[in-house]
Amino acid sequence: MPVKTKGKVYKTAVRPALLYGSEVWASKKTHEQKLHTTEMRMLRWAGGVTLKDKVESKYIRGSFKVAPITDKISETRLRWYGHVMRRPDDYVVKKCLSMAARKRGRGRPQTTWMTKVQRDMKRLGLSDEDAKTRSTWRRMITKADPA
Repeated sequence: MPVKTKGKVYKTAVRPALLYGSEVWASKKTHEQKLHTTEMRMLRWAGGVTLKDKVESKYIRGSFKVAPITDKISETRLRWYGHVMRRPDDYVVKKCLSMAARKRGRGRPQTTWMTKVQRDMKRLGLSDEDAKTRSTWRRMITKADPA
């Protein structure tokens, strides 16, 4: 099977199964590393490349025309956030976003879904007002796979 076809199969069947429900995950760095490792093992296997061949991941991604899975996770998370922010103010999920968190103990605060969204928005230079219009929001958050 040609590499281009394998890439399309990966993008339409395998990656959605890996990322099912990822828009609501409060993923930690370890989760993202495990997903990245899994993705690269699949791509290397599909491409017939082993670690001993010492081929960099970016070249393997380029041959399959696949964006990094961590970028796709942040894209789905931001897409869901925009969807919720465009809902009316009395929408249950929107109310839950503004609820106060419980008082925490000592140590580093737990990673929450909202902190991940805020980091993603800061990294892309977005604000809450940008989420009001769907077309511009989608254009700003999309990490399209290379064509």
